[in-house]
Amino acid sequence: MGAITNALRTVLDGIYAILGNYGWSIVIFTILIKAVLLPFDFKSRKGMRKMQRIQPEINALQKKYANDKQKLQQKQAELMKREKYNPMAGCLPMLLTLPVLYAMFGAMRVIANEQTVRHVFEYLSGSKPTFDSWLWVRNIWMPDSPFATMVPDINSLRMIGFDVWQRVFETLKPEQVELILQNIGTQVADFGGALSFVSADALNASLPHILTTLNTMPEYVSMLQPIPGWANLSFVLFTVTLYENFNGFLILPALAGATQVLATKLNPAADPSAASNAASGNKGGSANF
Repeated sequence: MGAITNALRTVLDGIYAILGNYGWSIVIFTILIKAVLLPFDFKSRKGMRKMQRIQPEINALQKKYANDKQKLQQKQAELMKREKYNPMAGCLPMLLTLPVLYAMFGAMRVIANEQTVRHVFEYLSGSKPTFDSWLWVRNIWMPDSPFATMVPDINSLRMIGFDVWQRVFETLKPEQVELILQNIGTQVADFGGALSFVSADALNASLPHILTTLNTMPEYVSMLQPIPGWANLSFVLFTVTLYENFNGFLILPALAGATQVLATKLNPAADPSAASNAASGNKGGSANF
């Protein structure tokens, strides 16, 4: 999976080198991945449609030979052979696409984490980062939501691995590192004068100093201000805050949910009874192929 992720990361970086905007680069990247996987998707849907077509015959066989499992398997195998249907035709192409999809999201997650850490170091050096925006989303590496700010919060920073921090830290200019260490030393009394990210333990030792200093940087703190009267609004199951520097309008999550519902409606495998019967038929077919 790591090799696929690295390869896709290279592709995404190449698109960004041309377009200069990560938002549109991700759009083009996603379209390219979808185009590559389209033949597998087509083959999977073709197999599912054929399964739906022969499903009534399978149901009839299951009813007729309900008390004779061996005969049922034999008749199902004969039916599938006659119809030239492979029980794995609907599932196998879909399974083959999963590693690519996981690697695609993995590549985007790696870049997102690197950009987030880079923003943190820019704040620690006393400067204000330039965020990658896209349409209505002000920072594409943060959630498209009025309940999220443009800058990473402490919880999201704790989830980033030490290897990402180390990789980004090594790219900083000496003068930027010097400013970061000076600012941390000013705010943290027991700071030893150095940051290390060579291991998880090293990150755990450095991160508290980073977070303490980050929460004193004016440019960062100003981005966390809630809209007056809209902080810590309590609902039944959760509490939310509306921020002055909110990052979006929940449009992307809404579109993602709508497209998922639409895909489910259009997908022939969405019929639970068909899926259940198909699984039963596949067992019988597999025993005879």
